[in-house]
Amino acid sequence: MFENKVAVVTGGAKGIGKAIAGEFRREGARVCVIDLLPNDYYVGDVGEKTVLEDFARRVLGDFGHVDYLINNTPPLMKGLDACSYEEFNQALRVGVTAPFYLAKLFAPCFAPGAAIVNISSSRDRMSQPQTESYTAAKGGISALTHALAVSLAGRVRVNSISPGWIDTDYTVYEGPDAFQQPAGRVGNPMDIAAMTLFLCSDKAGFLTGENICIDGGMTRQMIYHNDFGWTLEGGRQP
Repeated sequence: MFENKVAVVTGGAKGIGKAIAGEFRREGARVCVIDLLPNDYYVGDVGEKTVLEDFARRVLGDFGHVDYLINNTPPLMKGLDACSYEEFNQALRVGVTAPFYLAKLFAPCFAPGAAIVNISSSRDRMSQPQTESYTAAKGGISALTHALAVSLAGRVRVNSISPGWIDTDYTVYEGPDAFQQPAGRVGNPMDIAAMTLFLCSDKAGFLTGENICIDGGMTRQMIYHNDFGWTLEGGRQP
């Protein structure tokens, strides 16, 4: 299905991005990774406009078109107390502006049947304290997804995935860490990679503008103090 297709994966040198890139390669695709970490294609900061332009020129110079664009690079996570103006803007450049600009740069050269998959987060709908820069960027890319789906209608399908707790070291958790999740375990990068390839495949040909939350059911679980064994200890978080 993916033989000789061209897949662009941002943040593809480790974690979820590495798993996605690896699965595309295993299926025969030609993969173009951009990451700050060393990799076999392009080292650079997606938060920089000139880097994105140079990266796009290289991809199109090498292959002439793009079949799949996977926007995965994670933004900085800092909160109200510690995040500076500059850091907050950098998180948005990495998490929202770069996916938008890459879609714009590749727009004239997407192949028939092309797909974009944006990696958001379950934090696009729920929060912990002091996570504003990351959460805002993930909320932004979720909204960007349906906007791009409409703008690229008939040309490119655009969907997003919102992972929950994904352990990028493939640690197998037991006890409360696992049992608190309705699926009974913590996720791993292959859970996200499998959905990414499905969304890029012809099997998902009627899916666009959607966000799929892969979080073991955590965001569907209602939690109230003293109900079903749940208790809040120590009062409200500061």
